[in-house]
Amino acid sequence: MGKADADGPGLPDLPPEWGRVVIPDDIAALADEAEQIRRELRRAAAGSRRWRPPTGPVIVLIVAVLTTIAGLAAVTWLRAGRTGPSASTPEPTPAQLVGRPLPALDLVDAGQSPVPLRGLLPVVVLLVDGCTCLEQVAEAARTAPPGVTVVTVADTRPRAAPAGAPVRALADPAGGLRAFLHVPASPDGVTALLADRTGRITLMVPEVASISDHQAELARLAG
Repeated sequence: MGKADADGPGLPDLPPEWGRVVIPDDIAALADEAEQIRRELRRAAAGSRRWRPPTGPVIVLIVAVLTTIAGLAAVTWLRAGRTGPSASTPEPTPAQLVGRPLPALDLVDAGQSPVPLRGLLPVVVLLVDGCTCLEQVAEAARTAPPGVTVVTVADTRPRAAPAGAPVRALADPAGGLRAFLHVPASPDGVTALLADRTGRITLMVPEVASISDHQAELARLAG
């Protein structure tokens, strides 16, 4: 027979003369008692055309079956609540991303060859999956200090960088970088991400108007 659930509901108060009522873990354990109830009811129906209330032992069995069903349903509901989905984790703000390590993601080039993101450090990453924004990309290429890689990241395939600009065009088909940043693509701007040579994020701007507004952070990338 079963045992009481540690967190489950207890039995309702029953007459003491009924004795100890145990709730089994499996309702199938009451098959014999249920069959006895059916036999009692069949005998009562066969003996008289008028229905007679079941006897005392049968009432006890009926109450035990109903109590077991209610108890198992309550326990199942409580356990489902305890194991249900937890509260969602708050999404990090741009300021909270600063200081975190750049994720070890593989982007792809025009030939679909993998390019490790952390192999491009120090780096200025411009996510252009929502807006090509060639002017902002060209400005970033002009403004970035020597030794700092400027990368554009599109969604499905790399987009051509401005002619003559030292920019590496890559793609992130799996969307791992956007998922890490928790920032949706915007048709009106470029998301900028800066990481130093140790892989630490130094700046994240969801929609950058002009990369030249962040000259101090750019200069520190070359340090």
